[in-house]
Amino acid sequence: MRAFRRLLVWMLGAAGVTLAARADPSVARIWNEEALDAIRIDLVRPPVHARNLFHLSVAMYDAWAAYDPVAEGFMVKEKVAPVPTNVAAARAEAISYAAYQVLRHRYARSVNSNTTFAALATRMTQLGYPTNLVAVTGDAPYAVGNRIAATVLTNSWADGANEFVNYRFSFTPANPPLVVASSYIVMDDPNRWQPLSLENPVSQIGIPDPSAWQTNVCPHWGRVTPFALMRISTNEVHEDVGPPPQLFSESEDRFMQEMLEVVRFGSWLDPADGVVIDASPGVTGNHPLGTRDGAGHPVNPVTGQPYATNLVRRADYGRVLAEYWADGPDSESPPGHWNSLANAASDLITNKVIAGSTQAVDALEWDVKLYFALNGALHDAAIAAWNHKGVYDGVRPVSAIRWLSATLLMPLEPGLAEIVTAESSAPGQRHAHLATNLNQVALYHWTGQPADPTNEVGGVDWISGTFWFPFQKATFVSPPFAGMISGHSTFSRAAAEVLAGFTGTPFVPGGLGEFVAQPGYLTFEYGPSQETRIQWATYYDAADLAGISRLWGGIHIASDDFGGRKVGARVGRAAMDLARQYFRGEPAPHPVMAARGRVQDDAMVLAWPALTGHVYRVEASVDGVIYAPVSGPITATVASVVWTNPAPPSGLLLHRIVSVP
Repeated sequence: MRAFRRLLVWMLGAAGVTLAARADPSVARIWNEEALDAIRIDLVRPPVHARNLFHLSVAMYDAWAAYDPVAEGFMVKEKVAPVPTNVAAARAEAISYAAYQVLRHRYARSVNSNTTFAALATRMTQLGYPTNLVAVTGDAPYAVGNRIAATVLTNSWADGANEFVNYRFSFTPANPPLVVASSYIVMDDPNRWQPLSLENPVSQIGIPDPSAWQTNVCPHWGRVTPFALMRISTNEVHEDVGPPPQLFSESEDRFMQEMLEVVRFGSWLDPADGVVIDASPGVTGNHPLGTRDGAGHPVNPVTGQPYATNLVRRADYGRVLAEYWADGPDSESPPGHWNSLANAASDLITNKVIAGSTQAVDALEWDVKLYFALNGALHDAAIAAWNHKGVYDGVRPVSAIRWLSATLLMPLEPGLAEIVTAESSAPGQRHAHLATNLNQVALYHWTGQPADPTNEVGGVDWISGTFWFPFQKATFVSPPFAGMISGHSTFSRAAAEVLAGFTGTPFVPGGLGEFVAQPGYLTFEYGPSQETRIQWATYYDAADLAGISRLWGGIHIASDDFGGRKVGARVGRAAMDLARQYFRGEPAPHPVMAARGRVQDDAMVLAWPALTGHVYRVEASVDGVIYAPVSGPITATVASVVWTNPAPPSGLLLHRIVSVP
């Protein structure tokens, strides 16, 4: 699918035929596609790209809302008056200038900035907009767009992302680097993340990395200003699901069993084993949140018919699943991937009725509102996921499995994890090639990337546990940041919540989403061995597949995945709820129950997201019907407000926040 997606991008990205295969794409869709193209040729930094997509979406939404009498802008509240004669033309122009300026600024430091800048300028020319119109004053649409872009960029400059130093943050890892080519394992704390040292490190877009070892990407991201997330203190973890299972604790057994489970997934990666499974939505998917307990969907609600059987080789299924969701070379990274999936769904939805309304909207309104909600959720998903990563610093399987093997603490299971003995390593026996590893742990697992991945398969065999290797490229091995929680799981579930809420149904258009991989699709090694279909019925099913793909790929354990799904669900619902308030024209927010509140030292403490410079008032109620002010005007000086009532009235009070005109 990635090969097909890449071909589609380039075919439609050529001058004069961009998006020609799609029926009259909106100008917002055009600029979203430009952003995805910019991501595909930049370094893979998911939180950074999530932030960029969100602020692009804010700029486009605010430019659209400037010409709408109802919708409330997010960062820019102005309404253009008098209303232009041709509102559609004015909107398209304002959106284009806003998007152009945001993307130029955000990708100025891209490793392929010249290519991106040329593409953006070409797009403006194709749309008929001169790039030298840079004024920010006046009511001309280009000035409105430039002004909105300037506001978005200014308001987000000091949001905690460290954009001014290219998102860098000083971080000292708890462990010395793991030299992947060596069996020598040194970990000062086996519960915490360990950077990797690779012989020939290559970034996920194919650029050689001169670094001696990995640098932790965005461990500070929990400080970034969110969209709908709220917390009382920066000492709290956003939507905290707690630490991962750890050694030397009550969760030690779970730690070891979940690491062993990753080995088990890797033992299923040999297409020659002949195992066939049914991967139809009729028998898999529909999992309760944070589980793998679903039994599929009885029928396709669109067709009213049962889902057809989808028989695939288990090894092909796992390998394709791992690569399709890996979002490596030439991909849009996980946040961009979900933008692509949203775009694909939008193409198939002809009656564009946003959930909660009854009247269909045009493609532009649909797109600007969808991107605003979706990328608000993905932005918050990055903050919440990387907040967990930064605080809990969870170890990756490549380090933990090697350490458990070296210390002989790896749980043993016949046929999967065994001790090499004189008998098992005798000539002709299963461990014969490991005779020099006597009394050490052997794992039945994928043997690693073959010398010729275009034509060869690594296969599965007994390997030394101290040389365990995830199903990844030898030049990459594992991401340069901590494990707990899974970013893929968090991003994916957050996006699924928005898409289900926005479209009004959890089911994808037609009730069936599908990706077909033909032989030769894989890049880690040759495969699949035959046509392989990955299918899902709902956005939630797709999100769960993204999560489980990281276990097939040896990147995460189950706790990382399930924790990410739970956090993503909360993040996505909150983002969709807040976005609806803006769509309805309710001031930010007006009124909204504080999502975070607690009694601390006999004082009531509340927190809520805010817009800098806006004025708010806290109101309280005993019965939830009659509210009375309990604060004076509160002017927000930052993007979130914490308010303390030192002497709260007696009785159980409900609080809400009102934006003061």
